[in-house]
Amino acid sequence: MKKLLFILLTFISISFTAYSQEEIKTNKENKELPEIFFEKTVHDYGTIKYESDGTCEFTFKNTGKEPLLLTQVQASCGCTTPTWPKEPVKPGETGTIVVKYNTKIPGVFSKSVRVYSNAKTNLVTLTIKGSVENKVN
Repeated sequence: MKKLLFILLTFISISFTAYSQEEIKTNKENKELPEIFFEKTVHDYGTIKYESDGTCEFTFKNTGKEPLLLTQVQASCGCTTPTWPKEPVKPGETGTIVVKYNTKIPGVFSKSVRVYSNAKTNLVTLTIKGSVENKVN
């Protein structure tokens, strides 16, 4: 009985995974692909204090006719941490990618965050830059 239940659950989970991948593949072949539009692709912190809040947001909109799926959002280094919507963004809806920079690293910085999706432009690069003041003792 346990073995049958395990096989059934495995089959169901594979079916859902295959559906998601098939949906993305169908979108790639469709001329009405989702489109991703960012209000801005560069965030300049200016000069910020040591250990201050290094969080910024990048808002985007799906201007296409199909659901938009962010498949991967990857920072250029470990000092930058992005979070993003894991669920598809419907046509006409917006989403937000939150990027947090580690402000315990003094000095000038410029970091990139790569956004991969099923959109016509399937790679968009976001940039954060600024300068963190030295630690005050």
